[in-house]
Amino acid sequence: MSKGSPGPTPGFLVWRLANKWRVAVDRAVAPLGLTHAQYSLVASLYGMQRDGERPSQRRLADHTGLEALYVSKLARALESAGLIERTRDPRDPRAVQLALTEQGQAVTRQALVVVQELLQQLLEPLGGLGAPRARAFTDELTALLDVPLAPSVPIDENTQGATP
Repeated sequence: MSKGSPGPTPGFLVWRLANKWRVAVDRAVAPLGLTHAQYSLVASLYGMQRDGERPSQRRLADHTGLEALYVSKLARALESAGLIERTRDPRDPRAVQLALTEQGQAVTRQALVVVQELLQQLLEPLGGLGAPRARAFTDELTALLDVPLAPSVPIDENTQGATP
């Protein structure tokens, strides 16, 4: 940043933090044979199953914020690793339901512990995972995530080159 610039934008900082945390989670769960994206999927699935749900790939995509096609790719890899089962939804033959296998539940429980310890470490500058500043930070992030994205504006000669 140059001396005359106002500093990094919130978007840039969120992007940098997301990348930093993704790398940290990738490293933490790698010994369990998972990537950060796979962890996000199995951890979400674990919670949903605990609540009695057997979600479809679409429902899990909506829950995690991942693209449905990416969830499908991750689910196939996790199925090959023996961590999840993919079955046709009896109510909708086009839909695929997901469930953790026993091995998947065991690996997920281990990963949850590892990631909780990592989050405690990463949130230490805010007082730790349960600290008021960390809870306020979580509330702020949640507020930002709850704002729906505006529909894309088609690019035409009237909007091309315009500054938002």
